Amino acid sequence: MVLFLFLAHLGIGITFTLALVSRDAGVKFFRFNAGMAAILVAVGFAFRPGDTRPFSGLPLLDIVAMAALLVMEALLLLHWATVGRALGRYRSAIVGTAIAAGVVTLVSQALAVTAGWPLPSQALTIASFVTSAALLGGACTAMVLGHWYLILPSMEVSHLQSIVKFHIASLVVRVAVVGAAVFLAIAAWHPGLGMSFRYYITSIQGIFFWQRVLFGLLGPAFLSYLTWETAKIRSTQSATGILYVDFFTVVVGEVLAKYLLLATRVPV
Repeated sequence: MVLFLFLAHLGIGITFTLALVSRDAGVKFFRFNAGMAAILVAVGFAFRPGDTRPFSGLPLLDIVAMAALLVMEALLLLHWATVGRALGRYRSAIVGTAIAAGVVTLVSQALAVTAGWPLPSQALTIASFVTSAALLGGACTAMVLGHWYLILPSMEVSHLQSIVKFHIASLVVRVAVVGAAVFLAIAAWHPGLGMSFRYYITSIQGIFFWQRVLFGLLGPAFLSYLTWETAKIRSTQSATGILYVDFFTVVVGEVLAKYLLLATRVPV
């Protein structure tokens, strides 16, 4: 289930960024990203376990989430096949509908996972899933776009700067959501509810939480700042190298975030 959620959210995040990058990147860039997102979602389906107990609270929402994800997958394949061709003039409508399907997937998944939880926890889980997808997609697309300057060296560096700005903004919001989730988990606990989250993060088991913070939040914060500074001086190759490491840290952090959600019921 962790791998399914991670791959689905990465694919959705890449879909989000298809609307953010200028067409100056070229047809092959959009075809590559749409194809990669479609492959990630397809592999996610393969990892989806038959035992879906995290979704058992509201199975109808699980069905909605799966249907929306299938719609997004079909639209990604349509975008991959038509971008730069006759149907390419409908690109905005195809991408916009795919993004809407991705949002429906994230909201439905969050509500299905948190069935029976308090309303604040449900709202934070929705925010966690949406910001996770945005962070993953922004990091991945920034990395790919940075590499694309080797293919199109004449492309304006402002395009890389714009996607790095989105990556930094999504990270800031992601940190805010994680902070709110941790605060709520600690403040809402009272005797009789089992092990407190405060005790969890200060015990040996809390190593997963601190790895999540180190690799998934602090690491990308430092690396994205370095990327922004190198992009400002138009050093696209250096920025791309940093983005490879940045994307790796984001991946580690978000995989751990999915595990912690299912293990502790805290959407960090």
